[in-house]
Amino acid sequence: MILPKILLQVALGSLLLLATGALPAAPQPGAASGTFTILHTNDIHGRHRPFAVAPGNATAQTGDPGRPPSSFAHAGTVGGFAHLATAVARVRQQRGAASVLLLDGGDTFGDDLLANQTQGAANIHLMNALGYQFMALGNHDYDYGSARTRELQQLAHFPMRGANVTDKATGQPFLGDPTQVFTVGGVRVGVLALTYHNSGLTGNPKNTAALTFSSGIEATRRYLPGLRARADVVVVLSHQGTKVDEQLAREVPGIDLIVGAHSHDRLTPPRRVAGVWVVQALSDAAVLGQLTVQVQKGHLTKVEGIAPTLWANQYPADPAVAALVDSLRAPYRAQLEEVLATATGRIGRQYKSASPFDQLAGELLREATGAEVALLPGVGYGVSLEAGPITREALYTLLPHPSKLVTMTLTGAQLTTLLEQSATNLNPGNDLLRVGGLIQSSGLAWAADLGRPAGRRVRAVQVNGQPLAATRAYRVVTHNGMLSGIHRYTTFAQGQQIQQLDKGVTDVVEAGLRRRRKIAPPVLARVQIQPAK
Repeated sequence: MILPKILLQVALGSLLLLATGALPAAPQPGAASGTFTILHTNDIHGRHRPFAVAPGNATAQTGDPGRPPSSFAHAGTVGGFAHLATAVARVRQQRGAASVLLLDGGDTFGDDLLANQTQGAANIHLMNALGYQFMALGNHDYDYGSARTRELQQLAHFPMRGANVTDKATGQPFLGDPTQVFTVGGVRVGVLALTYHNSGLTGNPKNTAALTFSSGIEATRRYLPGLRARADVVVVLSHQGTKVDEQLAREVPGIDLIVGAHSHDRLTPPRRVAGVWVVQALSDAAVLGQLTVQVQKGHLTKVEGIAPTLWANQYPADPAVAALVDSLRAPYRAQLEEVLATATGRIGRQYKSASPFDQLAGELLREATGAEVALLPGVGYGVSLEAGPITREALYTLLPHPSKLVTMTLTGAQLTTLLEQSATNLNPGNDLLRVGGLIQSSGLAWAADLGRPAGRRVRAVQVNGQPLAATRAYRVVTHNGMLSGIHRYTTFAQGQQIQQLDKGVTDVVEAGLRRRRKIAPPVLARVQIQPAK
């Protein structure tokens, strides 16, 4: 996207105002002492403006009964790059720019309508303005295709990396060296980036066809000795999720800090696992992680961390960054802000449990196709639709990708197999195999006991109030991502009468919202998931 000259000046001016003085370091003899701060965000998912929250299910992974308790303390408005810029600038002013390192854990520039219109460029411009210094690639950072990710790296003023993602054509790490050493507060801080090892299972396979993903734990074993030799402190910037980060801490000695992402956890104060400090900063730029580290003669002596919520009234918008946001939105404003319908109450997304928004979307897909059952993947991004106008932009935070409708017939036995796969995804036994959340549905009621053996977890399945018949064929609607086997749902490809329709899922849901005009939160179907003990 080409910005007018005056807006480029605004962006550059903001960059000069906010950017840190910390530069890549050359190795220095002797053990260092000093104090430095790591500011960190993760899983921004294209969110560039403030959004309304309240206690309960405000974002995809807050207020979800399938996860550890996490919610916002009160109603208000949070996040947005202009407010994030103020929070970052305050810390740099208080502690000195040369003592502050700004990192992002990935899933950053997609999953949003403005992101789609600019193919990810909008958030990269904003990250440049804030002076980000290093970013781990998340699984959704390949959603515009790996060639576009490469183009965005050329636009970014900071490295985007992953030690465990390889370019098939060259056999080398995608986009370059996944390590960098910074001098921050007089201390050499080495950073190693890891992407999500199951990225190829979370999106369109064509987007990652040129790449190979592997274990971040094994990649850390390869890179850590060389990085350790150049740094006083080693930080792994990881888009693997908290469970795998904890496994990494236990299995690979020599790491000091893990700055995490992917699982949208708010880990504050820092969690210590096998002597390694582990942090994460929720999602959607709703909070800013702040990690303060003291080093004496090359040894960590104190680590403190907070992740304050970025309430808009406590962090006023930075004028220059606010102007940049406005300029990026201007060419698309009418499309972004068009009202599709009105919600009569909050309609949220949940990830590990039945999701109100996904049930609504499934109802609209069934209305459009005459299917008995709708099945959608459990995805962990998005901001709840609050009571009031539903804009197209709000819808695209929940359904951003250009998935196409697919109809087919599946037997009752095949439906049970899909539900069993969902139960396995929730409790795979090995955290490295975990991918996706609970399969989301309309027309289905069911229960699962995650503590039972695989293949015997699912019970009490009903289709529209009637017991499931194993041999009967049911009319099902889903999308091409599920047909391709994302989240290991390979059973869809075994369906009969498969029809791939030239209709986008988001387009069909948008038409359904317009048709209904008033949208009430759906009554959730009975889906009972008993966790493993």
